[in-house]
Amino acid sequence: MPLLSALGVEACTAMWWFQQGLSILPAALVVWSAASFVFSYITATILHHVDPLVPYISDTGTTPPERCLFGIMLNVSTFLGVATMYVRYKQVDALNPEKPNVIKLNKLGLTLGLMSCFGLCIIANFQKCILYYIHVVGACLTFGVGAIYMLVQTVLSYLMQPELHSKDIFWIRLSVLLWCCSSILSMFVSSVVLYSGLYGTNLVQKLHWDPQEKGQEELLTDGIFPLLPRATQLISSAPSQSGPWRSPSSASSSPTSVTSSEEQTLLVAGSI
Repeated sequence: MPLLSALGVEACTAMWWFQQGLSILPAALVVWSAASFVFSYITATILHHVDPLVPYISDTGTTPPERCLFGIMLNVSTFLGVATMYVRYKQVDALNPEKPNVIKLNKLGLTLGLMSCFGLCIIANFQKCILYYIHVVGACLTFGVGAIYMLVQTVLSYLMQPELHSKDIFWIRLSVLLWCCSSILSMFVSSVVLYSGLYGTNLVQKLHWDPQEKGQEELLTDGIFPLLPRATQLISSAPSQSGPWRSPSSASSSPTSVTSSEEQTLLVAGSI
């Protein structure tokens, strides 16, 4: 019996990071969202609905059957994103019960995160070639508001270090934020140039490009850079350390320490 107990303890301590608490949520969000882009791209390319060389993400979800696959998989990503951001909100709230600035920023971050997820749902269900302007609104919510969400999380990481985690987490989040912002800026500039009228009209409906046509550089830029902001936003949702977070006050068991219900929240949240 003692041997079994020892083995049980060893099994618990040998868990991977994504097995602890709800760390599976951001891991599932990253894997599922990447799979939704890859599977829709493969389907659209095999059926010759788009050119294989870096098409728009939205173009790979325009024509059936990949449109159906693109929509349903991104809807699941929306649900995973909402769940991940809510758990992150509860975790930060439990760790900082007496810091009004952190509490206000945390609520703002949750609102921005939910808006970004709603934008992803709009992208999934309103295709570019059918309802272009609604699709653009969804992209602005997903990328633009998502970047502001990343900024809020970066500030929260700054305010919570070094008491709750190392400075490395802050620098990682800051680097990812700068990468995302530069990608969004590049995507915006290339889109403005591409749709300025210099390379023809009705480019929204165009799914195939001749390699000799003008605008190939802008097209490739506009095809690559939408991937980068989404990738950085997914990376920023990943766990920030390998174990459940604990506040210093709970370790000292002082009267002002985190309550038992909040400690339960931390243990459930894991390391999101």
